[in-house]
Amino acid sequence: MKRLTLTIITMSFIILGCQPKDDSAQEKIIITGSSTVAPLISLIAEAYEKQHPNVYIDVQTGGSSRGIADARSGMADIGMVSRRLKSNEADLVAYTVALDGIAMIVHKDNPISSLNDQQIQAIYTDHINNWSDVGGNNQAITVIHKAAGRSTQELFLTFFKLNEKSVKADLIIGDNQHAILSVMQSRQAVAYVSIGAAQFEINNGTPIKLLPMNDIEASISMLQNHAFPIIRELNLVTFGESSLATQKFIQFSQSSMVMPIINDQFFVAAH
Repeated sequence: MKRLTLTIITMSFIILGCQPKDDSAQEKIIITGSSTVAPLISLIAEAYEKQHPNVYIDVQTGGSSRGIADARSGMADIGMVSRRLKSNEADLVAYTVALDGIAMIVHKDNPISSLNDQQIQAIYTDHINNWSDVGGNNQAITVIHKAAGRSTQELFLTFFKLNEKSVKADLIIGDNQHAILSVMQSRQAVAYVSIGAAQFEINNGTPIKLLPMNDIEASISMLQNHAFPIIRELNLVTFGESSLATQKFIQFSQSSMVMPIINDQFFVAAH
């Protein structure tokens, strides 16, 4: 099934989480954070609940910043963070579930086959605002940028040495699905998203394409080889002492049992 086709259903599932199966349910695990990690963890949670009917898991999005804040405050048992923890986050414990990358996408019909780092910097700072300036059609570029609090945005800005104030965006979005939908609907748009999310959509017929970075293909194989320029960890994080139910779910999320789920979502297993 397509992520994009089922965006509304998927988001409802993520917001509401996996509901209790019956009144005998004894354990509830709340997980919040990264919208990149959430679809993967929702599927892992579904598989876990089938094996543990007395556990139900509520998975909510909101960005990596929310995942960290909720884990620290106790609002969530587990936070989802789509990057490596920083030095000032050493109070948290990270459990890497998978690896992903960040790459540029454009509409499938856009004749552009690549953009170099300088061109991407110039596009996002409005120094280049027409596709003809980079070898494309004579059309204005629609620049799609992610909202603050999203680790995808943070990693993008860091890699391209951009200041948030210098970015001139036409559209600010939250999650990968919104970015993919926007590019699918506009041949003039450009965005940066999770490679896994984009590849999933491409394989299901969504009219977008991934652009190489530094002449390196944006693909699962390049992530597996650690050859792609922007590779990131997809982490579950906890703060303080975790419940036994939480510990068991994290162990399951890092086990070989979830490999098929990780592969189906076009991420790379971390172990």
